[in-house]
Amino acid sequence: MQAMIFAAGLGTRLQPLTNDKPKAMVEINGKPMLEWLILKLKKIGYNRIVINTHHFADLIHNFISKNNNFGIEIIISHEKDLLLDTGGGLQNASKYFDLSKPILVHNVDIITNLDLRKLLAFHLESNNIATLFVRNRETSRYLLFDNNNILKGWINKNTGDKILVDSENQDLKELAFNGVHIISPKMFSKFSSTGKFSIIPEYLQIAKTNTIKGYEDNSCYYLDIGKIDSLKKAEKDANKNIGIS
Repeated sequence: MQAMIFAAGLGTRLQPLTNDKPKAMVEINGKPMLEWLILKLKKIGYNRIVINTHHFADLIHNFISKNNNFGIEIIISHEKDLLLDTGGGLQNASKYFDLSKPILVHNVDIITNLDLRKLLAFHLESNNIATLFVRNRETSRYLLFDNNNILKGWINKNTGDKILVDSENQDLKELAFNGVHIISPKMFSKFSSTGKFSIIPEYLQIAKTNTIKGYEDNSCYYLDIGKIDSLKKAEKDANKNIGIS
């Protein structure tokens, strides 16, 4: 199985911890968040992991090398000159994947005990071009889904901006995206943007002609550890089967 870890972010919300290291190398209970995620993915059978880098990239490269790639195939997709954002980073790494198999995409700063095996099984069974881990939580921006959890739009509650996939008049539910998704390699041929771009606008465009579904799980543990307070909470919660212990 193959996965991509988004680890190239600047980590500005974690300053001053990221003044001399990338966000992915910030530690929780003595291990970098990147290591926790690699070990988790390896444990459930992921044997090829692509990691994108940009900010203090050499520290990630050296860490992976020092640990002998953790006994699996780890490939670095270095965004040397420009941080490419989620869509551009994924597209840039496409050459490293087996294009006959689905790809798990996971933000490095997301801790969750979501059952990734069930997520993959749902993706394969549904034959979606992409499957997004979503849940009912408070945020400012939501994805919009119909009763079958098919992606139909996006809304920013602060600005009122709204994008709809089609013009059908229907009740749509608001669910938050959580930085974990699975894509079919067919997705790469659907991208209309190049260079630096975000994945969500592309998903909304692609959803006009392809099925993108939400995989809703409100019972699993979830925490965005991109902020100092969240890091402290993760360390407190480490004994609660959250994936770091």
